[in-house]
Amino acid sequence: MSTIGNTQDAQATTVQVYQILVKTTPEKLWEALVSPQFTAQYFYGARISVSPEGYEAYGSDGSSWGDTEVMVFDPPRRLVHGWTSAYDPELASEPLSRVTWEIEPRDSGVCLLTVVHDQLERSPGTARSVAGVGWMTVLSGLKTLLETGEPLQS
Repeated sequence: MSTIGNTQDAQATTVQVYQILVKTTPEKLWEALVSPQFTAQYFYGARISVSPEGYEAYGSDGSSWGDTEVMVFDPPRRLVHGWTSAYDPELASEPLSRVTWEIEPRDSGVCLLTVVHDQLERSPGTARSVAGVGWMTVLSGLKTLLETGEPLQS
């Protein structure tokens, strides 16, 4: 689910909300969010490391895709970190935005993962680049990897 709008509705693009159900444990889902071995398989090839000390993302070629602050590190429930689109020179010049990951265990071994990307008011290019298919590609890849053991994309 996304709460973004079209280009005429700029306000709606400043907060994007996505939810997906994943058949896994909160602990496995958390590990997939913070470990570069996992993220490289579903996050556009990015090797992302997250700890209480910070968020670091590197492209498959080793280039920096972002190095930001971690505001909340509460395994396996909640993670909040800054976001910069350093993989694109034009987007890299925009101010930081924020991403919040919330993991909620449900019945039958399923977790509800909610991702909120906000503070995008002054980063319209980033808002457009991650909207809809951008985040849904990441979340679909994460779900597929955890549920099947195989990456969604080759």
